[in-house]
Amino acid sequence: MKALVSVKRAVDYNVRIQVKPDGSGVVTDGVKHSMNPFDEIAMEEAVRLKEKGKVTEIIAVSVGGQKNEETLRSALAFGADRAVHVKEEGEIQPLTAAKALAAVFKAEDAKLFLCGKQAIDDDASQTGQLIAALLDLPQATFASKLEVDGDKATVTREIDAGLETLEVDLPAVITADLRLNEPRYLKLPDIMKAKKKPVDVKSFADLGVTPGAGLKATKTAPPPKRSKGVMVKTVEELVAALKEKGLV
Repeated sequence: MKALVSVKRAVDYNVRIQVKPDGSGVVTDGVKHSMNPFDEIAMEEAVRLKEKGKVTEIIAVSVGGQKNEETLRSALAFGADRAVHVKEEGEIQPLTAAKALAAVFKAEDAKLFLCGKQAIDDDASQTGQLIAALLDLPQATFASKLEVDGDKATVTREIDAGLETLEVDLPAVITADLRLNEPRYLKLPDIMKAKKKPVDVKSFADLGVTPGAGLKATKTAPPPKRSKGVMVKTVEELVAALKEKGLV
């Protein structure tokens, strides 16, 4: 069974985000980037499924510019067998990315699509659901546990009320939540081997995908600074302070 795992290049989670002076977006030039953490979890789960004999081949795919090849090399170091780079410079909207990923999934005739529940740069949490809709496949989002048995997958997912367990027929789309697993540390020999592996480069035209206009960000602004806190000694003082600020 083939498993396709999408990996996105995003600003590293340890980086302190800075807004551009003109409010046109966030500063990305000269800023460390890495694989989206939730996609790392999805990749780790695919590798674990392969180690259990449930998956025979893992294909990593990324949509974006030239620098996305670094992210694909990381995926190969994790244990992906092949990598597909849908090369396109500039901003890519979730629907456009979903169309490209769906096309690769269909062309590869894969049975399992794994991706992170969201990317930490835009927090859209749309791509996995859009892929399922485009391919008319079952989906299980926010997975915290995954078991594959033949043509079925049992997924425990995190919801507002607690945990929910679903059984879906394969092929299916599953998005990884934080508690699905803890990704392994990459070993230097695996990183060096990944540098020599070929990456299959495709374009939107190769996949029959037409980029859409999508959404346009009109302004980006940092969150307001927190005001200085006030120490209170009693509940009465707390209530009085809240009343003064019009909060109660």
